Amino acid sequence: MESENQIDVASASFGTKVVYCSDEFFADSGRMLQSSEPVWIEDKYDINGKWMDGWESRRRRDGKNDFCFIRLGAESIINNFNIDTTHFTGNFAPGISVQGCSVPGGTTDDLVVDGTAVSEWFDLVTKESLEGDSKNLFNSASSKPITHLKITLLPDGGIARFRAYGEIWVDEKKYEINGTNVISKESGAKAIFANDEHFGSLSNVLEKHEPLSMADGWETRRRRKPGNDWGIIALSKPATAEEVVVDTQFFKGNFPDTFSISTSNSPDEDDKTLKENSKTWNKLIEGKKLKINQMHVFKGSDILHNDVFTHIRVDIYPDGGIARLKLIGKFT
Repeated sequence: MESENQIDVASASFGTKVVYCSDEFFADSGRMLQSSEPVWIEDKYDINGKWMDGWESRRRRDGKNDFCFIRLGAESIINNFNIDTTHFTGNFAPGISVQGCSVPGGTTDDLVVDGTAVSEWFDLVTKESLEGDSKNLFNSASSKPITHLKITLLPDGGIARFRAYGEIWVDEKKYEINGTNVISKESGAKAIFANDEHFGSLSNVLEKHEPLSMADGWETRRRRKPGNDWGIIALSKPATAEEVVVDTQFFKGNFPDTFSISTSNSPDEDDKTLKENSKTWNKLIEGKKLKINQMHVFKGSDILHNDVFTHIRVDIYPDGGIARLKLIGKFT
């Protein structure tokens, strides 16, 4: 089921999260997205009953089904599923169905949940039976790109882990014609580390939509010690870049003084090693001044190399905030 060329796009470590759940009385739906294996703790109970490592709803008496909506960390194509009911014996969901949809970047999750933004929900797993305390494996019925999933328990009960194996979807034709921002969420990039995200997450700078406010960017606290703030971003696949765009929109009294970007072609390194080695990566752009509340474009002689890279490190000096960061180039 798993392979070197597939990732679990439903994993919380991929950035996937539950955005709505009809019922999680016995166990939080977010637990089923954990990358760890499910555990059993013999005498652990909470105020609602036996603690379970997964998602579990109460017993339905109205003839309806429990369900939840999930937003994937990046638009993806799903090939197969593992619906793991490990440790769920007399309380597993007897059946399940899974549907998917794709909505434009910037669409808020509430518009997916209420159906306003969704033109079509299509079937990925159609009313399949589940076995308890087992790994239930299913092929996906569709290879369409997906941003959100709807999981329906038939009618109620629990599952330990929900895993969806596939790959990040990239519109190659669009990128060949127009070039692309190779570190956008749409192209599959993700923030994997930032030393400080006190006022705003590094992942915000990867969004496609126009910044909404300072809160919609990456902002660190005021630095009172020597050094500078920094973060690491992973691409979905190797790329080169010929233009760097830094947007400080909304950042007026708190934009960084200067910034630099370094790159590395390290597809097989783990996150810990990436962080340790990032200080010695190749400089793509170095020591460029930033200004208040505006778009900055750097290209030509500002770009120090055209080497292939899989990760970037962005350094801001000494601290502050940026709304968006783009590297315009192409995948190799």
